Amino acid sequence: MRDYAVVGRQLFLQRIIIYSAAILLAGYYYDTSTALFFYAMVWLGEAFDGYVFNQILRWRDRDWAKARHFVLMIYIGTLFSATVIASFSISLAAQQGHTMHFWALFMLFSAAIFAAINNHQILSVLVLRLSIYVAALLFIPIRDLVATDPPLSSPLWLQFFTVLFVLSFILECSRSFLVGYVKNLRYINALVAEHEKTKAAYNAKQEFLATVSHELRTPLTAIKGSLQLIGSGALGAVPPKMQHLFNMASSNSESLANLVNDLLDLQRAETGKLELHVEPIELGAVAAATVDRTRPYAARFDVTLHMEPPKREFWVNADRHRIEQVLVNMLSNAAKFSDAGGRVEISLYAHDDKISLAVKDYGIGIPKDDTGKVFEQFSQVNSSDIRRHGGTGLGMNISRHIMQAHGGEIDFESVEGVGSTFYVTLAEEKSIKPQPIPDMRKSA
Repeated sequence: MRDYAVVGRQLFLQRIIIYSAAILLAGYYYDTSTALFFYAMVWLGEAFDGYVFNQILRWRDRDWAKARHFVLMIYIGTLFSATVIASFSISLAAQQGHTMHFWALFMLFSAAIFAAINNHQILSVLVLRLSIYVAALLFIPIRDLVATDPPLSSPLWLQFFTVLFVLSFILECSRSFLVGYVKNLRYINALVAEHEKTKAAYNAKQEFLATVSHELRTPLTAIKGSLQLIGSGALGAVPPKMQHLFNMASSNSESLANLVNDLLDLQRAETGKLELHVEPIELGAVAAATVDRTRPYAARFDVTLHMEPPKREFWVNADRHRIEQVLVNMLSNAAKFSDAGGRVEISLYAHDDKISLAVKDYGIGIPKDDTGKVFEQFSQVNSSDIRRHGGTGLGMNISRHIMQAHGGEIDFESVEGVGSTFYVTLAEEKSIKPQPIPDMRKSA
């Protein structure tokens, strides 16, 4: 019923143009007052149908009494509109006399084909409309045959036989469109059922990830804390023979803790529960602090981080912790995929009431065929990257979720063998007037 209403409303203009052209032409060549009367009836039927369609599309509950009422209204509208077209065609044939009725029969034929194509959503409604058109199509030539009793060689008999052929064509069109609609409907229902199964499996996966991650977090926190306490020397120096194993345990516990945190962030992001504590922050200061904190990590790959000192403040509304998380992901990736002795450049700039922060490296770059993998879950550009460089393969996916939650974006440009530039963009906070930042190098 909703499909019927949607199609009916979409085809309103098309129907009015067709009816207007046909009836006004008939009024010009035949009786104008009759044409205008039926034209008014067409508009009355369209107004009634439009009201019914709007009521159906606003209907949201499952009240079967309303459903029966709407079906009855559709029957009334169908009976009225089909009768108006049939009556007009018969009146036009009567004005023409006992002769060939191309215009009148063509109107009925067009109306029947239009119904066969567009009114197959409710079979009984289609049958009602076609029955009225078929009755009118048969009445016009039969009336001439009864009134004139012509010989079999008369064109009036040819007109009658032509109508019979046309009726068979209309019925075949109706059957074909109805069969196609039913097949599509079954296909859609199968897709809906499959979607529900997929959604249930997805929800089960999300619940599993959340439960496992939370259950792992507590013992991992205890293990990590204990290892940090031992490493601090508070319990005595670690024996040299145990140092290698201790370092391995510390590194692996750190990796597991990062994985659990990433899984929790991913679960929150995909369920729309990613919490943001938005406040005005100066992006340049946040970036500088994050760069300083990431330098030791970059040094492990013999990579230096260089941030161009900003000439002014860059204020945005954002969650400081989440933006730092995104920047850490960008900086750590740039360091991991740079050549030894390489350099990573960080810069900020304003454009179109927005602020962008770019992280540029001169490393291996990203092949064109792999650009779609950058923001996928558990994915890095090369399958060996995780083993060689470490990481969960979730960082950039989570970063994209974080930026989308901020109403911003994260994207990149890359040339294989030359390097990559990742950048994030946020709306500039206009309520705070940015102040110029003095160049400390010149002051020195």
